[in-house]
Amino acid sequence: MYEDVVPALAELKFMGIRIFVASSLSRKAVSRFIERNSLGDLLSGVCTRDDAGGVKSAPLVNALDGAYLAREKTVFLTDTLEGIKTARSVGVHPILMMSDPDEAQRLAMHNPAGGVVSLHEMPDFIRLVAVQFKRGRSENRKVTPARND
Repeated sequence: MYEDVVPALAELKFMGIRIFVASSLSRKAVSRFIERNSLGDLLSGVCTRDDAGGVKSAPLVNALDGAYLAREKTVFLTDTLEGIKTARSVGVHPILMMSDPDEAQRLAMHNPAGGVVSLHEMPDFIRLVAVQFKRGRSENRKVTPARND
């Protein structure tokens, strides 16, 4: 596991971001990974193919529904084309993990909602998105003048 994972997840948790693992791997495999890397306290939940009764989008949908996550406010970190397609198919924002430059360049042509090279970037990425979201909401509000009839 990369050295940036634990500090980045800890910062995201401190920010109030709920972090879920949604995987087509088995519950046993995912649990072993989480335990081996001491990630359990940093996660809000885990959904696997065993929990969801399927693969591909099933674990993600299970996580979204089980945690009552608003899809328009949810990001899905992925490093595959299948992950980008899965995120879009369930209405969440695919964020590209760009570990390999050549692969990232190829995948960027599929228009993910954003991308990061390191998990260290995720907290700032989330902050940026939150500011832009708030700005967009305030710009979309119509001001109705008070009437004194």
